[in-house]
Amino acid sequence: MFAKLKKLNIRNRMLLGYVAPATIYLGLPLLVYASIDRVVNTFKDLQRVENSIGETNNMSVGAEQMVRGLRGYLVNKNPQFLEDFKTGADLARQSAKAAEPLIKNPEQKDRLEKMVALVNEYYDGSNAIVNLFQKNRTAEALSIFNTGKYTKFVNEFVNLNREFREIELQYIQRETQKTQESLNFLMLALAVSSLLLLLLGAGIAWLVSSGIARTIERAISSIASSSTQIAATVEEQERMASQQAASVNETTTTMDELGASSRATAQQVETAAHQAMQALNLAGGGTKAVEQTLEAMATLKLKVQEMQGQIMQLSEQTDRIGNISIVVSDLANQTNMLALNAAVEAVRAGEHGKGFGVVAAEIRKLADRSKKSASQINLLVADIQRAINSTVMVTDEGTKTVESGVSIAEETAEAFAGVANAINHVVLSSQQISLNAKQQAIAIEQVVEAMNSLNQAAAQTACGIGQTKIGTQKLNEAALDLKAVV
Repeated sequence: MFAKLKKLNIRNRMLLGYVAPATIYLGLPLLVYASIDRVVNTFKDLQRVENSIGETNNMSVGAEQMVRGLRGYLVNKNPQFLEDFKTGADLARQSAKAAEPLIKNPEQKDRLEKMVALVNEYYDGSNAIVNLFQKNRTAEALSIFNTGKYTKFVNEFVNLNREFREIELQYIQRETQKTQESLNFLMLALAVSSLLLLLLGAGIAWLVSSGIARTIERAISSIASSSTQIAATVEEQERMASQQAASVNETTTTMDELGASSRATAQQVETAAHQAMQALNLAGGGTKAVEQTLEAMATLKLKVQEMQGQIMQLSEQTDRIGNISIVVSDLANQTNMLALNAAVEAVRAGEHGKGFGVVAAEIRKLADRSKKSASQINLLVADIQRAINSTVMVTDEGTKTVESGVSIAEETAEAFAGVANAINHVVLSSQQISLNAKQQAIAIEQVVEAMNSLNQAAAQTACGIGQTKIGTQKLNEAALDLKAVV
């Protein structure tokens, strides 16, 4: 059971914590309703029995009134006693009619029928005596009355009525006892159910809360671990960005030197052009100048190739920064979702989840800051990529220019071999070399400007990485605070 409980998510655990006690709580009204319904039915039954006893008592009253009326008439010959006799008979019959639907026990029905039969028998016999008395046959009427038959009627009626009442009272006593037992059972069931509900609710609450706490602690540990890894990665990227900025500065310095060298080369070529007319005497000097030009071109070509390698390395490092920024953004999104879910669960927890909701809101803010920092880094990376692409294009043009300069210098060397017969060619070649050197100087200046832009981009990247590092540290601190709260 505990293994299955661990597999449930936080929402299902909380639902289980509410459903189990609620099931018992909903079962209590059913038990109370059943017991109360039984008590109500018992009270209705008791009311019916009491009404039946009341009606039979009214029959007894009517029968007694018949007996008194008959005796009074025989003694006093007052017609008013006959009216009392008839009134008692009507009362007994009406009460019997009213009692009949109230009686469910077959034995009691038999007793009621016997009582009704006695009333009718007494009524008929009494009418016969009254008729004899009214015909002045008083002796015969008194003789019939004094036979003891009518005394027997009274005794039988009283016995039947007493038995009827005792049976009904016994029934009332039994039903009352059953009702009391039902109420006692209800009280016991309510007490036991309340205790069980309290124990079960406390047990389930402990299980659910401990499971939720462990889940949150694992999530917090995962966040803290991820934040630590991100911090380490960001620190490494910050170090690499600093190295990259230093490399760019060195490259910029080298390009400045190349620019100066290119300008010097242009000046030397112009000097060679002016001295071309004296090439015969200065052929040796011209050859030496050409060799220097070739060496400078070779050096420039090597520098450009080194710069291309550094730019490619910078591009790869920039791509890595972009990938790391994407990972940071994804982690911030995931952290934001976790914080949002935690805030929802805190709202459901009510008063107990307010502190948790505040921490979740702070986590969301930190995640949003991390996401914004990652977006800024992505923008900076895109700017760096564009600058790198521009630098690559300019470098390619510089390489082509250097190769062209090397070719021209080689042609110049060959021209110097036949300088005596090709003075004009030497002049033209010198002019071409001067033009190429100027173009090379311009290209180098453009490369320097691109490297300055690249240097600024690298500095901005380092700054963005530093901000990301600070945001990650805050995220880690928030996770630790949340762990302390849990």
